[in-house]
Amino acid sequence: MTNFSLLGLSGSLRKGSHNTRLLYEAARLGDASLIKADLNLPLYDGDAEDRDGIPEAVQKLADQIAAADAVLIASPEYNQSFSGVLKNALDWISRTEGSPWRDKPVAIVSAAAGRAGGARSQYALRLAMTPFRPHLLTGPEVMVAAADAQFDENGVLTGGNYARLLTLLVEGLKKAAANA
Repeated sequence: MTNFSLLGLSGSLRKGSHNTRLLYEAARLGDASLIKADLNLPLYDGDAEDRDGIPEAVQKLADQIAAADAVLIASPEYNQSFSGVLKNALDWISRTEGSPWRDKPVAIVSAAAGRAGGARSQYALRLAMTPFRPHLLTGPEVMVAAADAQFDENGVLTGGNYARLLTLLVEGLKKAAANA
């Protein structure tokens, strides 16, 4: 697939986030055009939604999901789950018209300081994504453990088998998008 557009959602707003690095590395390794979504959204508030409607930034995100060939979500592990930033984005997107996630090829990756590489965040996120009915790829699983030691100063994955797995995962997204 030429000009493969990959929308990247990073569950971390931190500058220098390992999960954001993982999105850019996936695009580089998979020869994809990455659009990094802005998840710096207002907290979901039903009263604010009733009063003001869907915020422009949320609608933009929903439109980006709908337009992308595939979506790659990278989430750190916070308290044995995925980040509040990501949960808030999912809550807001669920309030938009249409079903931007429906049948969309989606994969989940994670990078964390611990030895499990964010495994629990991925499992919790898979569960949270189920109601949206995306085409959720189950593997290969990419869980970058001890993330501080896995990237060089340019954000390139240097450790472990991670680059190979990430490449295979993006190839899986491309195949799913071509068959959608």
